[in-house]
Amino acid sequence: MKAKKVFYLFLFLLSCSVSMAQVNFEAKVSKKRLGINERLRVDFEMNEDGDNFVPPGFDGFRVVGGPNQAISNSWINGRRSYSKTYSYFLAPQSKGNFTIGQASIEIDGAIYKSPPISIEVTSAVEIPKDGNNADYLASENVHLVAEISNTNPYLNEAITVVYKLYVSNEVSITSNWREIDSPKYADFWSQNIDNQGNFKIYEGKYNGEDYRYVILRTTVLYPQKTGELNIEPLTLDVPIDVRSNKRDFIGRFLMTRVNKTISAGNSTIKVKPLPLNGKPENFSGAVGDYKFDVTASKTKLDANESLELNVKISGNGNLKLFDLPKVILPSTLEVYEPVRDDNIKTQISGMTGSVAENYTIVPQLKGNYPIRPITFTYFDPKTESYRSITSKEILIEVENGPLTASVTTDNSDQKQVVTMESDQFKYIKLEASLEPIEQESFFKSTLFWSLMGLPLAIIPLFILIGRKRKQRLADVEGNRLRKVNQLAKKYLGEAKRNLSHKDLFYESLERALHNYLKAKLLLETSEMAKEHISQLLQEHQVDEPTVGSFIGLLKSCEFARYAGTAGGSIQTDYNSAVELLAVIDKQFR
Repeated sequence: MKAKKVFYLFLFLLSCSVSMAQVNFEAKVSKKRLGINERLRVDFEMNEDGDNFVPPGFDGFRVVGGPNQAISNSWINGRRSYSKTYSYFLAPQSKGNFTIGQASIEIDGAIYKSPPISIEVTSAVEIPKDGNNADYLASENVHLVAEISNTNPYLNEAITVVYKLYVSNEVSITSNWREIDSPKYADFWSQNIDNQGNFKIYEGKYNGEDYRYVILRTTVLYPQKTGELNIEPLTLDVPIDVRSNKRDFIGRFLMTRVNKTISAGNSTIKVKPLPLNGKPENFSGAVGDYKFDVTASKTKLDANESLELNVKISGNGNLKLFDLPKVILPSTLEVYEPVRDDNIKTQISGMTGSVAENYTIVPQLKGNYPIRPITFTYFDPKTESYRSITSKEILIEVENGPLTASVTTDNSDQKQVVTMESDQFKYIKLEASLEPIEQESFFKSTLFWSLMGLPLAIIPLFILIGRKRKQRLADVEGNRLRKVNQLAKKYLGEAKRNLSHKDLFYESLERALHNYLKAKLLLETSEMAKEHISQLLQEHQVDEPTVGSFIGLLKSCEFARYAGTAGGSIQTDYNSAVELLAVIDKQFR
């Protein structure tokens, strides 16, 4: 009986020593229920030193601090106490129920995992207005504001969004803020005005209080759709130094650093449609304040000499978003495709500069050629009315040439009158010096037999060509590639030439996509709303994934103007454009 007691005592002491040597690895959270505007602290704690720590993914949260590592190693009454902790500070990204997953650590060759923890994120809670609370002081003294120049513009009228970061004199920040979410500006043509990282500090007022502020970004927008449009918020993670109640040994206040997520908030723009009353038929979507002029490099020249006809629109407005009026010239003038010349700058007030098309004209005949007046119409949002500018008539005088012609471009049924000169046919010889040729029988001559045998000789050639043609028609993949190359050459040639220049590439790619839609759907520039494009493509039996990819490519062109884009992304967008045009062309009915 005594031996049994000794045996049980030995087992108890052994179990105690084993339990004391047991490895513990667990996760602890500061709270299991928090508001979306609060922060969560997660500690992964172990009682033995380990290696190869792997944290969980933190789905639904954004890491705003950490990992911070703390180690405690102490001896009390001859017993060692050890703990090692990895700490993270998390900001919830949305409301709902989330799970902090398992972390893992390797201790003495074995892998240990922490148990998962469920977290509930609720609506924003009121932060206690505690003057000693660093989070509260930071949130009350730093503000991000989006100032919009006009919240009720017309379609295609420029508006400006200026993002300002206000900081009171009670706190301080550095330039090490981090952008979390960037606005995508759906249904807007957009372009950022870069300040090249030179943030100038201004003095201003916020809610009547003295503040300092910097202008983070200025963006110019042109709405492409009427109705209520949403401008997504700009969201930043900002490190803020807040004065604490503690002092150092010489009496100065110590600073506490707090990371805060601040947002400019959503903004709604109500876009007015352009008035239908008084809208001219030749209106092409130009909105702004413009000047229009048509000039010729010279008006007197000889036949087969060239002149330049310049059609130019200058001023302020949506210069990149409409087409120039076309020039109608007499049919006896040889005209080459116009060369476009854009000289546009984007300022705070919007796009300013000029767009022009230069026509090269070569007259073939002597005579007078009138270039009839051209009318350009635009909408002026300041006067809320349509304005038309008509160019002057230009008379081209061709002084020397083979023919004198009086040419008219009027749309009448009158015959064109042509007056011949007296020496018109002086180049015809009236006295011929002919000599007889030797009479030779054509029958059975070398030429005769050559002409007889030629059809037989070319029959194998036709057979070979026919086989090649059948093989070519049967080559489905080859035909598809050739059609893709033709479409790419027709619409994407300019974009391909600008692959090494991001801004020029995305401008030419967006213009090529718009030209393709105009050719396929007979759209005007003012009808380029993405919902309208998507609806029309689906009506023409283009499947929904292809339509979504095409709309996504248009958005990629818009986004690329204000977000950094790697060279690989440019090549990927070009390849996507080539493939999408081929797929749409195949499905289009």
